[in-house]
Parts: sequence; structure tokens; C-alpha cells
Amino acid sequence: MKHGKNYRNSIAKYDVAKKYSVSEACKLVKDLHYVKFDETVELHVALHLEKNQTMRDTLVFPNQFKGEKRILVFCKDDRVQEALDAGATYAGSTEYLDKVKGGWFDFDVVVATPDMMKDVGRLGMVLGRKGLMPNPKTGTVTNDLKAAVAELKKGRTEFRADKTGVVHIAVGKVSMDADKTAENVNAFLAELNRKKPADAKADFVRSISVSSSMGPGVWIENQEEA
Repeated sequence: MKHGKNYRNSIAKYDVAKKYSVSEACKLVKDLHYVKFDETVELHVALHLEKNQTMRDTLVFPNQFKGEKRILVFCKDDRVQEALDAGATYAGSTEYLDKVKGGWFDFDVVVATPDMMKDVGRLGMVLGRKGLMPNPKTGTVTNDLKAAVAELKKGRTEFRADKTGVVHIAVGKVSMDADKTAENVNAFLAELNRKKPADAKADFVRSISVSSSMGPGVWIENQEEA
């Protein structure tokens, strides 16, 4: 892939083969920023997962960097007010099922009560393609609407490994203080370590890198190798 002059100038500023500490890497990403908009800082962690292993969970970062999420709650009519009082942007059943089926996506995350999943499941092809399908593993299928919505409002973020075993997750913005971005990275890596399978290989984390949306990647030291 051919890169532009600004990108080439960026990679000339550091050792692309070296592995840096989390703090050093996050400062480098900020220093290497060359575009005019406020880029997202992205973390990429390659995992050693066996065929029967998966990695999917959620966490709340210590330092928030995204705008407030628009939350859609699928629930029976008698729980609509409860969901709205908890902070949901939209709540209901048939009306919103029909709107989503018709192509409406003016929301960022979906929560559903268990008794609605039979109907919500019919939207699997629509919601699944956008990664919006409620799932008990991520706390988005629940009867505790107050707690679920509160966590999402605080910035609870879902992460999952793709088919190649790599987790891609946004951890900050270039405009953020690099130390705050580093705190988010460390929080995520600690959560990943807590959630790794009991029978995980010694080299569970194969590699870690961080970059801005348009910038070059910076390798991060893997503490498991230390």
C-alpha cells in the first residue's frame, strides 16, 4: 500500500520495529498526528484463541471520550416509562420493531428485556450486521433496565475478537491527554487478562499496537513476555 508524504514523514520520527511502553506509545501516537480532524485512537490486540475459544465482553473506560449514546430499549408497554426514566432515548415494542425493520437506525446501542427477544430475534439479520443485536453476555438482554442503561450512559463499551482473533477497540481521541489514553489502554489490557480463557496458551496475547485513525501503528510491549 502506497502512503502519502505526511504518513511517510510520521514513520520517520520513530523506530517502527521497537516495542514501547503503553505511556510512550500513547504519547507517540499524539505526536505523530498530522491530519486536521480529531482522530480516534485505536488499540489492536492479536490473541491466540483456539477453535473453541472466544473473547467478547464489555468494560467502562476510566476516561470517557465519546458523545452520549442513544439507547433503544425493546420492552413491553408497561415498562416503557421505567426505561425512559432510567435514561433510554427510545423505548417500546411493536412501534420500534417496525421502524428498525423499515431501516431506521437513529440509535447507538440496543437493550432488550428477555420477554422481547423472540420478537427482537427476527431482526437478527438487520441488527446483527451492524453489531447491535442484544446479547446476555454483554448485559444488553436483561430485566434490570435501570442498571443496564446506567452503565451504557457511563460509557460501557463492548469488545470482541474478530475471525482472526484480533480485538480492535477505540481507546481515546488524539486531543485527549496522552496519560488518559494510556489509562484507558491499561484498563482494557487488564480486563482482557481477567477474562482470558482458563486454558489459554502462554502466548495468549500475541501482539499489541496502537494508532490514530489515519496514522501509523506503534507496537506496545507485551507484559506477558516480560
